[in-house]
Amino acid sequence: MTTSGTRRAPDAAAPARRPAPGRALWLLAAVLVLAALMTASLAFGSRAVTWSDVWAAVGGADTTLEQAAATKRIPRTVLAAVIGAALGLAGAVMQGVTRNPLADPGILGVNMGASLAVVTAVAFFGLTSPAGYVWVAMAGAALAAVFVHTVGTLGRGGATPLKLALAGAATAAAFASLVTAVVLPRNDIAGGFRLWQIGGVGGASFARIAQILPFLAAGFAICLLSARALNSLALGDELAAGLGTRVAAARGVAALGAVVLCGAATAAAGPIGFVGLVVPHTCRLLVGVDHRWLLPFAALLGAALLTAADVIGRVVARPAELDVGIVTALVGAPFFIWIVRRQKVRAL
Repeated sequence: MTTSGTRRAPDAAAPARRPAPGRALWLLAAVLVLAALMTASLAFGSRAVTWSDVWAAVGGADTTLEQAAATKRIPRTVLAAVIGAALGLAGAVMQGVTRNPLADPGILGVNMGASLAVVTAVAFFGLTSPAGYVWVAMAGAALAAVFVHTVGTLGRGGATPLKLALAGAATAAAFASLVTAVVLPRNDIAGGFRLWQIGGVGGASFARIAQILPFLAAGFAICLLSARALNSLALGDELAAGLGTRVAAARGVAALGAVVLCGAATAAAGPIGFVGLVVPHTCRLLVGVDHRWLLPFAALLGAALLTAADVIGRVVARPAELDVGIVTALVGAPFFIWIVRRQKVRAL
């Protein structure tokens, strides 16, 4: 991981060269795209509905089968948007904290750590409260993040981006095997957890959303308030400290926000990967590297990506559906390979 402040100064100055009106237009475009995708999510599925049925469902009517189908899709659409926003924002924060372009809640094993914690709590400790899933998932996500970072710092060169990615991939694979080992002997929980482990937003309800909303709100607030500190960290630890930033505290607070978002998202929708990898890189191309713009844009684009993945999964496999975890993996895996093959990418 690069720590020199002098080499990172040109990157830190990059946001100033991007006019604020241009970035504001991109943010407005992201809001409009998200609104269009959420509308499409209400309209498309196993049962075809008309736009009049969609607007009637939004208004609270469900007197026909088509309107009832659209009504059921409303909480699913909201859940996809909030989970996508959480994962996109968490990915941007993780990349800023580690200054690692390969950082992602899935690649670093954070989501799978949360998944293993939830499965273990249900199988061995009888956890049944959905609200309890969030606390357990956050604890698992935090332990996984600490473990991967510790392993990635071993050896010469410290925690380089590639070492962290390899440590995270190995940890995620090991945790996935442990999840399977825990679930297979338990026929009473195996069916539900197999579907949950893929990652999806089917069967969403507003009660389910309400259980994770306070945690997501806290995570969003912590991450967005860390934007200035992340800009300082991008200069390098020495220069950031010279500018008055408490480097360890800034990293810890920002990482806490990302862990809270990952834990809540995994508890609600399972371990969905690659959203936190694809979204921040796309956002940097559009609004630059200033985290004051990057973080809210990552949340909007993450919401749009996961909503689009849910719509695609319902359309291509109609009358069945592909879970969003499968769709995001199909999109994110080639993107990950492309990032790794870029020889000039070392750190953010």
